Amino acid sequence: MPFDLSAAQTHLSQDGKLADLIATTAQFVLDESVANSPYEALLEAIAYQSISGKAAATIYGRVRALSGADRAPSPVEMLKLRKTALRKAGLSGAKVLAMKDLAKKTIEGVVPTREQAEKMSDEELVERLVSVRGIGAWTVEMFLIFNLGRPDVLPIHDLGVKKGWSVAYGKKHMPTPKQLLAFGERWRPYRTVASWYMWRAFERAGYKLTNKIRPPSKKRRKLKSHKPKSRAPYTAKPRS
Repeated sequence: MPFDLSAAQTHLSQDGKLADLIATTAQFVLDESVANSPYEALLEAIAYQSISGKAAATIYGRVRALSGADRAPSPVEMLKLRKTALRKAGLSGAKVLAMKDLAKKTIEGVVPTREQAEKMSDEELVERLVSVRGIGAWTVEMFLIFNLGRPDVLPIHDLGVKKGWSVAYGKKHMPTPKQLLAFGERWRPYRTVASWYMWRAFERAGYKLTNKIRPPSKKRRKLKSHKPKSRAPYTAKPRS
């Protein structure tokens, strides 16, 4: 773990709602086998955009096969691949252009190596990587969380995080991105871990409940962003 998970959980458990989630849902974990370069991670992310996971996995497998080895095509290989071959693999025209631009910007040095990325700030990485065609802030945030293990990333546009917040805090409406950003100040410097538990709250509630959560209120009420009062360390009850 790139950061102290115990310290993160202790800090977040000052919030009673989060304390309950931490004690009763799956523990935050990163897939340590995932150590892809930004190029590889974003190449796969492009393949997965806007389609089901199963379909995306099939298509990305075909793209990998175009390298002639059990790996993603290198940036040089990607630029040499014919657009017709990539379209035949199942990619849309927009995704082909995005992958080509990703390869070009990787060769130019705009997209950093993994070693370089690990030394860069979150803000620097977002600025660099969103310059790639078809790559938005959300995609970069997922890379920061699940590939680099950055501790303080809050994906304010993520539907699961917003609905999970509504479930966890008993709200009928989702927060606006601006409201969630303000509320999330209490979670610093472990907003990644807090986001993880918002996803768990969303999953645990199920679609029957979360589909009833309404869009952000038009009244634009401010969410309280002050830190909650300190409380005694939360002691998890043994599960039956």
